[in-house]
Amino acid sequence: MTRLRAILGAVLCCGLWAAPLMAETTGLMRLTDRDDLFGWEAVGRVDLGQSGYCTGVLIAPDLVLTAAHCLYDAQHRPRPADTIRFRAGLRDGAVIAERGVARHAAPKAYDPAAGMTADNVRLDAALLQLATPIETSLAAPFLLHQGGRDGLRVSVVSYGRNRDAAPSWQRECGLDWHQDGIMAFDCDVTYGSSGAPVFARDGHRARILSVISGGDPGGDRPLAYGMELAALVDGLKRDLRAATPAQPVNTGFRRVQVGDTQRASGAKFSRP
Repeated sequence: MTRLRAILGAVLCCGLWAAPLMAETTGLMRLTDRDDLFGWEAVGRVDLGQSGYCTGVLIAPDLVLTAAHCLYDAQHRPRPADTIRFRAGLRDGAVIAERGVARHAAPKAYDPAAGMTADNVRLDAALLQLATPIETSLAAPFLLHQGGRDGLRVSVVSYGRNRDAAPSWQRECGLDWHQDGIMAFDCDVTYGSSGAPVFARDGHRARILSVISGGDPGGDRPLAYGMELAALVDGLKRDLRAATPAQPVNTGFRRVQVGDTQRASGAKFSRP
């Protein structure tokens, strides 16, 4: 716990002082062509009405995993489900599939007004239930990885500011440490990367180890933070099953301008 407080304390308390990240990133492959996208079709952009976007990934034909803070507006209010759309495999205006959202679930203990605290990072995952499932022949959902170890090599596929028209794949970065339900990665992420899946190899297919909650671009090297998923996702599935149709489950962060009309979710990225 000491290491967790020492490392996160200096970074997470500065969430209200969020500043833009550098526009240029390194080690990223733009998945422009259909062949480039092969195997990653289940990753897509989560469009939040006219006010922003995050990244999401299918874990079932009708379930998208993303970050919990993406479900709240700047006043910390839950976004109506029917204002959210999932665009699987979006690249330069073309999509593999596009669906509306019928309802969504975030952890009940997640506090959208608290900013990027350690407790919020630990809980910063959400599920979107699509109004209509996406056929697995179009986009095969990913399974969850069962756990990681320090030094594990991972990869990230995300949409981000100034690169939101197509997904970017960072082939390799690493799990620096994990403690008390939080993971730290040396992956290069930016606004809009919130909710991006962090993949670890399990046999011949990648599985989702975590999703990006936020990051700290002000250090000597990139840092990104995520959470352990297994128990969290199980609870979110139970909440969705218990909810009535079209009801958001549970009840924000400021958005940063990224272009003409789209904004990337992510005041959770901070400079110490």
